[in-house]
Amino acid sequence: MTPAITPLDYWIKRKVGMQETDRLTREALDHHLLRKLQETLGYARAHSPFYRRLLASMPHQPLQGLEDLSSLPFTTADELCDQSLQFLCVSQSDVARVVTLQTWEARPKRLYFTDEDLDLTIDFFHHGMSGIVQAGQRVLILMPGERPGSVGDLLVRALARMDVQGIVHGLVQDPRRTVQEILEKRVDCVVGIPVQVLSLARHRDGARIPLGLIKSVLLSADYVPQAIVDELTQIWGCPVFEHYGMTEMGLGGGVQCSAHKGYHLREADLLFEIIDPRIGQPVPDGETGEVVFTTLARKAMPLIRYRTGDLARFIPEPCPCGTLLKRLDRIQGRLTGAVVLDKGHQLSIPDLDDVVFSVPGILDYQAEVYGKEGRAHLRLKVHVEAGASKEVGDAVSEALGRTRFLKKAVAEGSLVLDTMVFVVLGAGTAKRKIVDLRREE
Repeated sequence: MTPAITPLDYWIKRKVGMQETDRLTREALDHHLLRKLQETLGYARAHSPFYRRLLASMPHQPLQGLEDLSSLPFTTADELCDQSLQFLCVSQSDVARVVTLQTWEARPKRLYFTDEDLDLTIDFFHHGMSGIVQAGQRVLILMPGERPGSVGDLLVRALARMDVQGIVHGLVQDPRRTVQEILEKRVDCVVGIPVQVLSLARHRDGARIPLGLIKSVLLSADYVPQAIVDELTQIWGCPVFEHYGMTEMGLGGGVQCSAHKGYHLREADLLFEIIDPRIGQPVPDGETGEVVFTTLARKAMPLIRYRTGDLARFIPEPCPCGTLLKRLDRIQGRLTGAVVLDKGHQLSIPDLDDVVFSVPGILDYQAEVYGKEGRAHLRLKVHVEAGASKEVGDAVSEALGRTRFLKKAVAEGSLVLDTMVFVVLGAGTAKRKIVDLRREE
């Protein structure tokens, strides 16, 4: 059966000024993107002290085509951390929401949004979710939503447009209580962080959720391992959708359609590129590089060619759903996320995720690399439920030992796999990364 075309196709057609019966063309969309890009450059030059300085040496004449985008300078996370107020294009009294993000280096990154900016996110959430839930259903949101403008609050407001009830539960602290709320409120859809949703499905109380009650799942806010998608699909018997986004994008960047083959991008509001991170030039579709985006409708804090640090690729083949919107493949890690080993080997979280989460009973894990006797040692702290047997740890060790990449690194002496350390805890909320203790030794 041919999957239904992504609802973003109809939404973006309207945003670029086309009729619903018109067929979206790449020419029409690129024309819209170029026009919005030129408007953004003019707006940022006029109102942002940061971009006034950054673009001072650039000619003021309009760009001739989207290919000219590569002539513009990048914006980096460090600049956003150090000069956030210099990006601001409106009075602080016009700011409706400020989000402070902690980076790995413990330097805060502040993002500013007007009510108009938040409405753009609500609009994207509305149309993205319309391919996942139906009128009359109930969605349990396992994300913060107490504050106005928070991700949970915006999603509730978007769902209300569809006559869908959004229920903000917050991050999972007690899986038993969360399972009880799913049962009591007859929840149709769950939205949450991948490891947190997995912890519900694998929790002993999760067996109380009858097959067919949960009709869809949306995973967001972190890298989505295929092993978690497969596990949730098997346990709950429902489709699992994935969302890609970050706060800098305005929380929403792209979402899967029912074909589940890449993220359809929010192309009317965001202009995406994939670049070679070493030289800063675009790579051909299909090749992996760093994800870069430019906001096209942001009022408070526009961002031009913002380097995300995420690694991915555009999928060159057309989507089975029939849209011509670009598709971003699953994120393959981060530029700074890989730990360098000897003999040219590198180790990243995606290398470990699909191996570790494929083992039944695993709720989450932490990974550390430390040095001992001149060799790198990998130590995993595996999160399990109380009473988990030693066999779980043995299964993880066995799975890691069978993995081709790790097997080769061990055989060549670049890595030593340590014994598992069990931690009786639920799933965490922080993005997973490999902690390299060798830097501190």
